[in-house]
This record gives sequence, C-alpha cells and structure tokens, in this order.
Amino acid sequence: MRPIKYIDKNEILKRFKPVAFDTHKGIQGHALIIAGSYGKIGAAVLATKSCIKTGCGLVTAFIPRCGYHILQLANPEVMVYTDDVEKRISNINIGFHPNAIGIGPGLGISPQTQKAVLNFLKKNYYPMVIDADGLNILSKNPEGLAYLSPKTILTPHPKELKRLVGDWQNEEDKMAKTISFSIKHNVIVVMKGAPTHIINGSYVYQNSTGNAALATAGSGDVLTGIITSLLAQSYDSLDAAIIGVYLHGLTADLALPEMGTQSFIASDIIQYLGKAFLSLEKKKG
Repeated sequence: MRPIKYIDKNEILKRFKPVAFDTHKGIQGHALIIAGSYGKIGAAVLATKSCIKTGCGLVTAFIPRCGYHILQLANPEVMVYTDDVEKRISNINIGFHPNAIGIGPGLGISPQTQKAVLNFLKKNYYPMVIDADGLNILSKNPEGLAYLSPKTILTPHPKELKRLVGDWQNEEDKMAKTISFSIKHNVIVVMKGAPTHIINGSYVYQNSTGNAALATAGSGDVLTGIITSLLAQSYDSLDAAIIGVYLHGLTADLALPEMGTQSFIASDIIQYLGKAFLSLEKKKG
C-alpha cells in the first residue's frame, strides 16, 4: 500500500472540468440508471435526479413497470424505460448506447433480478457504477465480477463491503482486504465511511468532505447518480469517483450551518449540488 493521498479542494480543482459555454445536451453525456423494485422506486428517483443535477445532458431510467408514473412525475427531465414485469426487474433490455451506467439502488435480490443483472453485466461493457443490491447480487454470484469492465466503480457501505471481501479484524485488515480485492478484480472501490476512501489498486485516496448529516436513507443512491453522471461526462473512473465523493460530502458541509444534521435528508444533497459546483467554479476562475 502506498501512502494515502488526501483529497482536498486543491486536489479536486486539478481534476474538475468546468462546463464549456458552447456545450449542449448531446455532448454532455447520456447516463442510464437501472434501479428500483416495488416499494423502493424512491431509490431510482433519487439516483436519476442526482445524475441529471450533476450536469449530465440526458438521463434514462430502467425500472419495473410499477415505478413508471412515480418517476415521470417526480423527475420530468428523466426518460423512462420499463421492464415487462410489474414489481421487479426481470430482463434489462435497452435500445440505445449510454455513455455510463449506474446499477443497483433498490433493485432487490429476487432470483429473477439476480439473473437479469448478471446477464446484463455479461453482455454490456460500459463505464459503470455498481451500488446497493447490485453489490449484493455480485456477493451472491461472485462469477459476475469477471464480467466487469476494467475500473468499474463499486460503492459499498461496510456491510456490503464485508459481503464482498470477507470479515476483517481491524481497520488495517479491512483496508488490506479491500486493496487486494481491488487489485484482483481491477475495480475501484469507494469504501463509504467517515471518512470515505477511494481505493484504486494499491493507491488509496481519503476524502475530506462530509459530516454526520449524510447518515440518512438514500444518501448512497444519490452518490450513485452523481458518480454515474461524471462518468457519462467523460471523466475517467478514478476522477469520477474522487470528485463525486467530494461533491457529495461538500453538500452536507454547505448545508450544515443552515440545517444542522438531524433534518438533512438525501433530497437535500441534490438541492445543494448547485452550491457545491459554484464553490468549485468560482475558485477555478
């Protein structure tokens, strides 16, 4: 393991690319978010909204049929494809080529959904973020790790990480096992926590933003959308992960004086993304 690199604002500004004044939606990237099941369509709502609020030109959701009206009403800017099955994803069939994909929030782990996700991963070779039940499906079907394109981004919380890499004795052992996992499968692991670490093989990056306000339902779904959006906008996987985690934490830091920790919810992360970007763009200029 190399020395941990600390990610502060100066490090982000080296990687951040302001939007060109003459851009248009056709060159700002098209992201696909595969998410949701009956009772968990909110995960798809949060991930798609954060994706488009992070600057992606076009965002399409692939969800179960039961979520169609919910998502169209909640996020009118997002296009929607639905599965043939009402309450869960059973067969992921899309008619376009996205620039990046986020998969996993709220999917559930029914046998039908597990099979659909594994078949999709096997046949599709796009820049990708895998979160939540996408990670749980890989834990139950580790052969699926071989299907991932190089530098796929995995975003586990501690329990999801444990299912992927196995139990650990202490923080040092946890880090060592995650590094080994990243090297073996050639993936980037966003090890969510306080602080969050981004692990790219033997290189480890420690995020500097965020506070206890982020410990709220849906926070990870929002992070999936943010990172997927950056991938679709042609950031490489490592930069997308690093900038995405930084922005995600920064929203909570900006909101803290106004909202405190208790009342901050995942939707507020999305609400404060504009201020987070403005803080970078002013410094960049």
